[in-house]
Amino acid sequence: MSLSRRGFLKSGASAGAAVGLSGLTGVSTAAADEDTAQAPRGRGGTMIGVPFEPRDEVRVGVVGLGNRGTGMTELFSQHPNVRIVAICDVREERVKAVSDQLQADGHEPPATYTGGDPSYKNALKAARRAQADRDADMPYTELCARDDIDFVYSPTPWEWHFPVAMEAMRHGKHVGTEMPLSMELEHLWDLVKTSERTRRHCFLMEQIVYSRNEMRLLRMAHAGLFGDLLHGAGAYNHDIRELLFGVPPHYYPPAWRRLWHTRRESCFYPMHGLAPIAAMMDINRGDRFETLVASSSPALGLAAYREQHIPRDHESWGETYVAGDRTICLVETAKGRVIRVEHDVSTPHPYSRLNHIAGTNGLCEDFSGGPGTDGSGARIYLEPEHTDHHWRDLEDYAEYDHWLWTDGDDPEVGHGGADSKEVWRFVQMMRLGLVPDHDVYDGATWTVVNPLSTESLKRGRPVKVPDFTRGHWREARAGIDSPRPAASRAGA
Repeated sequence: MSLSRRGFLKSGASAGAAVGLSGLTGVSTAAADEDTAQAPRGRGGTMIGVPFEPRDEVRVGVVGLGNRGTGMTELFSQHPNVRIVAICDVREERVKAVSDQLQADGHEPPATYTGGDPSYKNALKAARRAQADRDADMPYTELCARDDIDFVYSPTPWEWHFPVAMEAMRHGKHVGTEMPLSMELEHLWDLVKTSERTRRHCFLMEQIVYSRNEMRLLRMAHAGLFGDLLHGAGAYNHDIRELLFGVPPHYYPPAWRRLWHTRRESCFYPMHGLAPIAAMMDINRGDRFETLVASSSPALGLAAYREQHIPRDHESWGETYVAGDRTICLVETAKGRVIRVEHDVSTPHPYSRLNHIAGTNGLCEDFSGGPGTDGSGARIYLEPEHTDHHWRDLEDYAEYDHWLWTDGDDPEVGHGGADSKEVWRFVQMMRLGLVPDHDVYDGATWTVVNPLSTESLKRGRPVKVPDFTRGHWREARAGIDSPRPAASRAGA
């Protein structure tokens, strides 16, 4: 029987025997096919340690004006040192609405680009053209080709992340892409190589690494409060069934995210829970992901929801869902640590990122998922301070808050303030010419759980995780917890 249909919950004993908490050592990594771990040769040298070019103003182009794109465009525009130069979307009405709002808020009218075929089939065609260093037949090509843009922000549907990012870099722009960085392992390598060749940064717009609790735990982990780190867990367990079926209709038009559940089994969206744990464990900065094994429950949730709530004339009634409702991955690192990664968007579940970090001195568990959600909150137990086997509150460790949360009076907006912190920090790094907190290697590493989970489910065994850094992971370097810079520009 395939691992994808055993499920950890159905056969915990057998799964535990094969891949216990001591790591994936029960299953020989030699059984994992080598083709998932090959490192294509690149040109241009590593992008590790490469700073942005300093500038007084950050000129931004936005490709994709859906729910996320519209909100983030507003956040970028509110920064006094950012100018929204151009915006692009296939829907003319969305472009006009965002342009009108920018002007109503006192900004110069942006250049606008609209039209094009947004279909999945055309996205695959655009991806093939990107791999051949050819422009896509899409309006975003014109935006990327402008000479008055420093940074392209891409909150498009998942299948468009890769071609837009490739186009932006080839036209000399730094690019930030919403999650995931790409859906395919081959494309992740292409992004790494193109970043190195063009000397442009390509990174994942992963805002949760800038959340208050996650940054506090990061500093605590790096200060040694947990002792030697042993294991962690992160998740994206979030009931978005209404959104997947188009309620409200503007959120995921036209059902692009739901359709991925008809295409393959995968841990589609691991980054929110995984990236903070990876930062705490210094992944790509002294440790790296080495092996991954995935398991999945049956795919029942979306069909059950459709039966109960969706009218018979809805377009979804012709669909068959193949992605299991809950996918669980175990990732083992080079140091033998284990990270559990969960993904579930199609069954009843309040939003939870399941932050869990543990070491020889104790652990912290945060089930709440952020402000405004129900849950047990963040609980912590650390020795030698705690000796009675009773949980304490993470708020007792507020002195470990990151300087992004204690300095200045910038607004705290979106995902409990993580969105605005991410934008503020990104603009600061570009203006001061700093090395990015995370880079294309981190984005590829956080994202690779997506395509590798598909491979592991398909093969029914562990697969090797590629080293996108090509050996540089052994070198200690700063990351998300970089020290506060001595600002040399007003407002930086």
